[in-house]
Amino acid sequence: MSEATLQLQSQSAVDHVVTLAIRGTIHGSEGNLITAEDFPVPLGAVVEIQRAVGTSIHGQVVGFRSGLTLISPFHEPNGIGPGSLVRLLKSHRRISVTPFLRGRVIDALGQPIDGKGPLPPGQWRSILREAPIATQRPRIDEVLSTGVRSLDGLLTCGVGQRMGVFAGSGVGKSVTMGMIARNTSADINVISLIGERGREVNEFIHDSLGEEGLKRSVVVVATSDQPALLRVQSAYVATAIAEYFRDQRNSVLLLMDSLTRFAMAQREIGLAAGEPPTTRGYPPSVFSMLPRLVERAGRTELGSITAFYTVLVEGDDANEPISDAVRGLLDGHTYLNRKLAAKGHYPAIDISTSLSRLMNELVGPEHRAAAVHLRSMLAKYAENEDLIVIGAYRTGSNLEVDQAIALRPAILAYLQQGMHEPCDAQEALKKLLAVAQAKPTAPPAR
Repeated sequence: MSEATLQLQSQSAVDHVVTLAIRGTIHGSEGNLITAEDFPVPLGAVVEIQRAVGTSIHGQVVGFRSGLTLISPFHEPNGIGPGSLVRLLKSHRRISVTPFLRGRVIDALGQPIDGKGPLPPGQWRSILREAPIATQRPRIDEVLSTGVRSLDGLLTCGVGQRMGVFAGSGVGKSVTMGMIARNTSADINVISLIGERGREVNEFIHDSLGEEGLKRSVVVVATSDQPALLRVQSAYVATAIAEYFRDQRNSVLLLMDSLTRFAMAQREIGLAAGEPPTTRGYPPSVFSMLPRLVERAGRTELGSITAFYTVLVEGDDANEPISDAVRGLLDGHTYLNRKLAAKGHYPAIDISTSLSRLMNELVGPEHRAAAVHLRSMLAKYAENEDLIVIGAYRTGSNLEVDQAIALRPAILAYLQQGMHEPCDAQEALKKLLAVAQAKPTAPPAR
């Protein structure tokens, strides 16, 4: 018997003894939390609470107050009252990971919810792990093809980069994420749907992701009606699964929709546990958890996790607290514009306000020059759009504006892309160069 097996069996025996030894009783409830007394367990421990009807529910320890242990339940705490028994199950939260997760849809507890049967046993991993050491991260020097032409051409992303997708509700985040998941050059996708409406989950899986996309993906779901603890945990479970596949020497694409709902769920837990509210009611724990979560993505010696985190911009305010905090943590930001979406321009990416911080290090001089030229044409047209629309601009007044007007149809055709229209990075570059190198004929003088 190997030394590792003996260690696992020894640890299992210790866990069993500790689990049986540490018990307590329910004292009462405070908001969405349950309080227990005479229950000295560590923060983050998973516990089991007995109901009056004989069944039990699980929960997690989220804090302590005045000698009481605060527990956030995984399920509705119906049937629990003062004096109900509570016992320690695990000192920390773990999930079983296996290659057979590919193509499956699971919940925040790691259980399948797709009707395809149970998962085979796998390796147990903690969902809370330290990020790779900064000095041991290899440099990002390889382009990741997202399959979205405007991203690959003008906001080029590298393998191991972390990008934010910022948008209000109903602007096309899910469709854009589905396009990336179907067409990316990554080996496997891990997709976390946090706080989504139940109807939207099936729509994303069957319409946006599709059968081919699902075959190379793991989808972790925590809908809006589930307790806040599960919505928070789903982000950690998805990241732990991505780390498992990364350590198998894969290029992993982690898509999380949305980081805002993760923060809002933690706000519920933090406020209930007695944390002081800060900006817009978010407690300090939210702003300490965000960097610990996103820093786990990136490149290592074994593999890589390229991450796209969506941020739900409240009221289309790009400077609201979560947007502002996340923008400073990531390696680039992509803004989806409601006005573009209203015009039927999809994906509704606002190139003028979006940025990939690593693009200049990833692409060659010709690609870089073409992207700068196209951006300048977009900016020049935007500066004079009001005059152009009302017919007050006189052709020939400014050669750059004339060129921006002449190239406008080709630029818009490049930026718009059908939902089921694949386009890899090489094709995106080829079409970008064609648009940038086009020499429009001079319009007749007026």
